[in-house]
Amino acid sequence: MRKAIIFLIPALVLVFQTIAQELPRVEIKTDFGNIVVEIDTVNAPLTATNFLEHVKANTYENAWFYRVVRMDNQPNNDVKIEVIQGGIYTEPRFETIKPIAHETTGTTGIKHLNGTLSMARMEPGTASTEFFICVGDQPELDFGGKRNPDGQGFATFGQVVSGMDVVRKIQQQKDEQQTLMEKVRIKEMRVH
Repeated sequence: MRKAIIFLIPALVLVFQTIAQELPRVEIKTDFGNIVVEIDTVNAPLTATNFLEHVKANTYENAWFYRVVRMDNQPNNDVKIEVIQGGIYTEPRFETIKPIAHETTGTTGIKHLNGTLSMARMEPGTASTEFFICVGDQPELDFGGKRNPDGQGFATFGQVVSGMDVVRKIQQQKDEQQTLMEKVRIKEMRVH
Protein backbone atom coordinates (compact mmCIF):
# COMPACT_ATOMS: atom_id res chain seq x y z
CA MET A 1 0.00 0.00 0.00
CA ARG A 2 2.80 2.41 0.87
CA LYS A 3 4.46 1.84 -2.53
CA ALA A 4 1.17 2.62 -4.27
CA ILE A 5 0.90 5.93 -2.42
CA ILE A 6 4.53 6.79 -3.21
CA PHE A 7 3.84 6.28 -6.93
CA LEU A 8 0.46 8.01 -6.77
CA ILE A 9 1.75 11.31 -5.37
CA PRO A 10 4.21 12.06 -8.22
CA ALA A 11 1.55 11.03 -10.74
CA LEU A 12 -0.94 13.49 -9.23
CA VAL A 13 1.66 16.25 -9.21
CA LEU A 14 2.34 15.60 -12.92
CA VAL A 15 -1.39 15.68 -13.73
CA PHE A 16 -1.90 19.02 -11.92
CA GLN A 17 1.18 20.52 -13.60
CA THR A 18 -0.13 19.42 -17.00
CA ILE A 19 -3.55 20.93 -16.31
CA ALA A 20 -1.96 24.21 -15.16
CA GLN A 21 0.10 24.42 -18.36
CA GLU A 22 -2.90 24.00 -20.65
CA LEU A 23 -4.20 27.55 -20.37
CA PRO A 24 -4.16 29.19 -23.81
CA ARG A 25 -1.59 31.85 -24.57
CA VAL A 26 -1.92 34.77 -26.93
CA GLU A 27 1.05 36.45 -28.57
CA ILE A 28 0.56 40.18 -29.12
CA LYS A 29 3.03 41.40 -31.75
CA THR A 30 3.66 45.14 -31.64
CA ASP A 31 6.02 47.60 -33.28
CA PHE A 32 7.91 47.65 -29.95
CA GLY A 33 8.23 43.87 -29.54
CA ASN A 34 6.08 40.94 -28.49
CA ILE A 35 3.96 40.39 -25.39
CA VAL A 36 2.76 36.89 -24.48
CA VAL A 37 -0.27 36.60 -22.20
CA GLU A 38 -1.75 33.51 -20.59
CA ILE A 39 -5.56 33.56 -20.65
CA ASP A 40 -7.30 32.20 -17.55
CA THR A 41 -10.23 30.27 -19.04
CA VAL A 42 -10.65 28.40 -15.73
CA ASN A 43 -11.26 31.27 -13.27
CA ALA A 44 -12.63 33.90 -15.70
CA PRO A 45 -14.41 31.77 -18.33
CA LEU A 46 -16.77 34.43 -19.70
CA THR A 47 -14.20 37.21 -20.08
CA ALA A 48 -11.42 34.89 -21.26
CA THR A 49 -13.64 33.24 -23.86
CA ASN A 50 -14.79 36.64 -25.14
CA PHE A 51 -11.18 37.78 -25.61
CA LEU A 52 -10.10 34.54 -27.31
CA GLU A 53 -13.09 34.66 -29.67
CA HIS A 54 -12.13 38.20 -30.70
CA VAL A 55 -8.53 37.14 -31.28
CA LYS A 56 -9.59 34.16 -33.41
CA ALA A 57 -12.10 36.26 -35.38
CA ASN A 58 -9.43 38.90 -36.16
CA THR A 59 -11.41 41.60 -34.37
CA TYR A 60 -8.08 43.09 -33.33
CA GLU A 61 -6.85 43.50 -36.90
CA ASN A 62 -5.58 47.10 -37.13
CA ALA A 63 -5.72 47.44 -33.32
CA TRP A 64 -3.47 49.70 -31.25
CA PHE A 65 -2.18 50.40 -27.81
CA TYR A 66 -3.47 53.96 -27.56
CA ARG A 67 -3.73 54.90 -23.88
CA VAL A 68 -1.09 55.03 -21.16
CA VAL A 69 -1.70 55.87 -17.52
CA ARG A 70 1.22 56.79 -15.30
CA MET A 71 1.56 58.52 -11.97
CA ASP A 72 2.47 61.78 -13.76
CA ASN A 73 -0.44 62.02 -16.22
CA GLN A 74 -3.59 61.76 -14.07
CA PRO A 75 -3.63 65.02 -12.13
CA ASN A 76 -7.40 64.99 -11.57
CA ASN A 77 -7.60 61.47 -10.13
CA ASP A 78 -7.46 60.98 -6.37
CA VAL A 79 -6.87 57.25 -6.90
CA LYS A 80 -3.99 56.76 -9.31
CA ILE A 81 -3.24 53.65 -11.39
CA GLU A 82 -0.65 52.54 -13.95
CA VAL A 83 -1.75 50.68 -17.10
CA ILE A 84 -1.52 50.57 -20.88
CA GLN A 85 -4.76 50.17 -22.83
CA GLY A 86 -5.34 48.68 -26.25
CA GLY A 87 -8.01 47.51 -28.63
CA ILE A 88 -9.89 48.78 -31.68
CA TYR A 89 -11.01 52.04 -30.00
CA THR A 90 -12.17 54.36 -32.77
CA GLU A 91 -13.29 51.91 -35.41
CA PRO A 92 -17.02 52.08 -36.18
CA ARG A 93 -17.45 48.38 -35.43
CA PHE A 94 -16.49 48.95 -31.77
CA GLU A 95 -19.98 50.31 -31.07
CA THR A 96 -21.64 47.31 -32.77
CA ILE A 97 -19.89 44.58 -30.76
CA LYS A 98 -22.06 43.04 -28.08
CA PRO A 99 -20.76 43.64 -24.54
CA ILE A 100 -20.35 40.87 -21.97
CA ALA A 101 -21.52 40.43 -18.39
CA HIS A 102 -19.11 41.69 -15.74
CA GLU A 103 -16.99 39.04 -13.97
CA THR A 104 -15.63 40.78 -10.88
CA THR A 105 -12.34 39.95 -9.19
CA GLY A 106 -14.50 38.93 -6.21
CA THR A 107 -15.88 36.14 -8.42
CA THR A 108 -12.72 35.15 -10.32
CA GLY A 109 -10.14 35.63 -7.57
CA ILE A 110 -7.70 37.08 -10.14
CA LYS A 111 -6.32 40.31 -8.70
CA HIS A 112 -4.90 43.28 -10.61
CA LEU A 113 -1.21 42.52 -10.11
CA ASN A 114 1.80 43.47 -12.21
CA GLY A 115 1.15 42.20 -15.74
CA THR A 116 -2.52 41.33 -15.19
CA LEU A 117 -4.73 41.57 -18.28
CA SER A 118 -8.17 43.09 -17.70
CA MET A 119 -11.14 44.49 -19.62
CA ALA A 120 -11.76 48.23 -19.92
CA ARG A 121 -15.35 49.35 -19.39
CA MET A 122 -17.61 52.25 -18.56
CA GLU A 123 -20.50 50.70 -16.59
CA PRO A 124 -20.55 47.06 -15.41
CA GLY A 125 -21.61 44.92 -18.36
CA THR A 126 -20.25 47.27 -21.06
CA ALA A 127 -16.86 45.62 -21.74
CA SER A 128 -16.38 44.11 -25.19
CA THR A 129 -13.02 44.56 -26.94
CA GLU A 130 -10.90 47.11 -25.09
CA PHE A 131 -8.36 45.73 -22.64
CA PHE A 132 -5.51 46.90 -20.45
CA ILE A 133 -2.36 45.56 -18.84
CA CYS A 134 -1.38 46.56 -15.30
CA VAL A 135 2.06 48.03 -14.67
CA GLY A 136 2.72 47.20 -11.03
CA ASP A 137 0.06 45.99 -8.59
CA GLN A 138 -3.23 47.92 -8.90
CA PRO A 139 -5.55 46.85 -6.03
CA GLU A 140 -7.82 49.86 -6.55
CA LEU A 141 -8.99 48.21 -9.81
CA ASP A 142 -10.22 45.11 -7.93
CA PHE A 143 -13.79 44.58 -6.69
CA GLY A 144 -14.27 47.06 -3.84
CA GLY A 145 -11.47 49.28 -5.14
CA LYS A 146 -11.90 53.02 -5.32
CA ARG A 147 -10.74 53.80 -8.88
CA ASN A 148 -14.27 53.36 -10.26
CA PRO A 149 -17.04 54.92 -8.13
CA ASP A 150 -19.34 51.90 -8.55
CA GLY A 151 -16.88 49.70 -6.61
CA GLN A 152 -17.30 46.79 -9.02
CA GLY A 153 -13.73 46.94 -10.29
CA PHE A 154 -12.66 45.57 -13.64
CA ALA A 155 -12.76 42.04 -15.08
CA THR A 156 -9.35 40.35 -14.99
CA PHE A 157 -8.72 37.37 -17.25
CA GLY A 158 -5.02 36.83 -17.89
CA GLN A 159 -1.40 37.47 -17.09
CA VAL A 160 1.67 38.57 -19.04
CA VAL A 161 4.15 35.69 -19.10
CA SER A 162 6.75 37.47 -21.23
CA GLY A 163 7.21 40.96 -22.61
CA MET A 164 6.69 43.20 -19.57
CA ASP A 165 9.69 45.19 -20.85
CA VAL A 166 7.60 45.95 -23.96
CA VAL A 167 4.62 46.95 -21.78
CA ARG A 168 6.82 49.35 -19.79
CA LYS A 169 8.34 50.80 -22.97
CA ILE A 170 4.85 51.50 -24.36
CA GLN A 171 3.79 53.09 -21.06
CA GLN A 172 6.72 55.55 -21.23
CA GLN A 173 5.83 56.94 -24.66
CA LYS A 174 4.72 60.56 -25.03
CA ASP A 175 1.05 61.18 -24.42
CA GLU A 176 -1.45 63.99 -24.34
CA GLN A 177 -3.95 63.53 -21.52
CA GLN A 178 -3.25 59.76 -21.45
CA THR A 179 -3.70 59.29 -25.23
CA LEU A 180 -0.49 58.30 -26.98
CA MET A 181 0.75 60.91 -29.41
CA GLU A 182 1.91 58.03 -31.61
CA LYS A 183 -0.20 54.94 -31.05
CA VAL A 184 1.64 51.60 -30.91
CA ARG A 185 0.38 49.28 -33.62
CA ILE A 186 -0.66 45.75 -32.73
CA LYS A 187 0.57 43.94 -35.83
CA GLU A 188 -0.94 40.58 -34.93
CA MET A 189 -2.60 38.68 -32.12
CA ARG A 190 -2.72 34.91 -32.26
CA VAL A 191 -3.53 32.03 -29.95
CA HIS A 192 -0.77 29.51 -29.18
